[in-house]
Amino acid sequence: MAVLPIVKVPQDVLRQKTKKVKKIDSSIQRLIDDMIETMHDAPGVGLAANQVGISLRLCVIHVPGEEVVTLINPEIVRRSGARQCDEGCLSLPGYKGTIQRSEKVVVKALNRDGRPIRYHASDLFAEAIEHEVDHLNGVLYFDYLDSFEQLQALRPGDEEDDEAAGG
Repeated sequence: MAVLPIVKVPQDVLRQKTKKVKKIDSSIQRLIDDMIETMHDAPGVGLAANQVGISLRLCVIHVPGEEVVTLINPEIVRRSGARQCDEGCLSLPGYKGTIQRSEKVVVKALNRDGRPIRYHASDLFAEAIEHEVDHLNGVLYFDYLDSFEQLQALRPGDEEDDEAAGG
């Protein structure tokens, strides 16, 4: 396993819609392991493949106290409710913004073994899913703000805030 360099704004790969994973082989398994290690090293709650320069529909999420989740070719099939979230992003370090996310989401995807999975998520898990799927679609959280002036600079220690999706 290896810690991969995280791509930062304004790199083009962050704005491109990613391609579906067609085959889950040893290179994809290695990428998943490397992404998990990179996410934990950062530290972050989630990481999309394009954040490490790989334009594939793959992300990993680790909500504190839960198991690491791998989503291959994820698709959000249902959203409900709305809540305000303070979000940050590993690709735009040092900032956060308050945006609206769904209270609950349902996502379908493949797990790392290629089996179909479906998660009914709420709270931070739902926020992280929306954040990472946005990445895979070339959308960044600050796109939901009216202007860059709404971004807030983080103070030392703010990065540890569990409420920031951070992927």
